[in-house]
Amino acid sequence: MHNRYSRQQLFSPIGEKGQQLLKQKHVLIIGVGALGSASAETLVRAGIKKLTIIDRDYVEWSNLQRQQLYTEQDAEEKVPKVVAAKERLQSINSAVEINEFILDASTERLLEMIEAVDIMLDGTDNFDVRFMMNDLAQKYKIPWVYGSCIGSYGATYTIVPGKTPCLHCLLKVMPNTGMTCDTVGIISPAVQIVAAYQVAEALKLLVGDENARRESYLTFDVWQNQHYEINVGKMRRTDCPSCGQNPTYPYLSYENQTKSEILCGRDAIQIRPPKPVEYNLDQLAIQLRPYGEIQKNPYLLSLQAPDYRLVIFRDGRVVIHGIQDIQEAKSIYYRLLG
Repeated sequence: MHNRYSRQQLFSPIGEKGQQLLKQKHVLIIGVGALGSASAETLVRAGIKKLTIIDRDYVEWSNLQRQQLYTEQDAEEKVPKVVAAKERLQSINSAVEINEFILDASTERLLEMIEAVDIMLDGTDNFDVRFMMNDLAQKYKIPWVYGSCIGSYGATYTIVPGKTPCLHCLLKVMPNTGMTCDTVGIISPAVQIVAAYQVAEALKLLVGDENARRESYLTFDVWQNQHYEINVGKMRRTDCPSCGQNPTYPYLSYENQTKSEILCGRDAIQIRPPKPVEYNLDQLAIQLRPYGEIQKNPYLLSLQAPDYRLVIFRDGRVVIHGIQDIQEAKSIYYRLLG
């Protein structure tokens, strides 16, 4: 046990001083799917003091190809991801305090958890939560590391309030391509590369090596052998509503959050994005065809899956028939539409 971190301490940018700092740090990871589980394992092995993990989902067979904390037994028993993750992580390093929460990330719940958090890592799969994380980070001065991957493509960016452009500066409006891992697939190497960059950036900040922080927005396609770094330093906006001179933190307000409601008497749940989205129904039809029978007209697209029917309107409104549980409906929504 005494030389557990010896190889890490031999790395001079960390050293014994950095290791002692890591033992005092609290990291919050939102989402413990592919990115979140890879980052969680690396941070626990590195010897942080405390890890808080949040996820609303359970382990499925399709997760095992890339989500490294989970087993066939977890998928067989449909164990909640945070429960399975905690058990595995504690077996790796029992000295780390791990708090797990089975919930759908919301402003109210996240506010209860961010006190004394040193950094947040993005392991989620949708921009609703990412923009919420971004506004919380700006308001409470917490660094966070954005990460996303799909297919063989990945991207990551480190955001430090007061020093870097925030996610809202880079993406003025919330993107919505309709592409997800469930519709276009993903390969594990893309996950591992993004997670490695995310944790490396987190470690730099946790040990206080601010000068080593990567300032660019990094993207790559591991299958096409492409790698790009975009200099975003000048993209910080003084009028940004999240990090500008007069911030309003719009994504912490109710009106800018995804809404869901049970439609009485229809055995259905309606989900509305915070702002209208112009879907390309032809493109969605191609992406969703593997999941069931598709019907389409100029106004909407209908997907008849074995257990539910999904109706997508051009403005982004979605009605899921045959589902009565809001969390299950949200899971389907984010899985298929991002």
